[in-house]
Amino acid sequence: MKKERPVNLDLSTIKLPAAAKASILHRISGVVMLIALAFLTWAFATSLEGPQGFAHVESLMTGFIAKFIGWGILTALGFHLIIGIRHWVMDLGYWEELDSGRISANVFIALSVIWAVLVGVWLW
Repeated sequence: MKKERPVNLDLSTIKLPAAAKASILHRISGVVMLIALAFLTWAFATSLEGPQGFAHVESLMTGFIAKFIGWGILTALGFHLIIGIRHWVMDLGYWEELDSGRISANVFIALSVIWAVLVGVWLW
């Protein structure tokens, strides 16, 4: 059976709806948090080894790169929690229609951007 249908292999031409972007970014933020957990566990364990370990971790956390990584981790955590609340509300049966799903996705993405800015201001 041969089907003659158009095949679009250029993914940059596909426009995803806001709900799809929110869902994909929710998964990505979960992966970022999982990877960050290894670094955070190391930093916590090292800081508890004694005053020297704590001083070592503290000296690492004062640089720009460490603050940027911390901002990324906190941004991923906030995004995951904020969009997770949206998914939870959708599991309860709300915002499942096309219009309300689009609006809620845009609102929650905007809240996540506000969270990222606030975390950046707090860290620097």
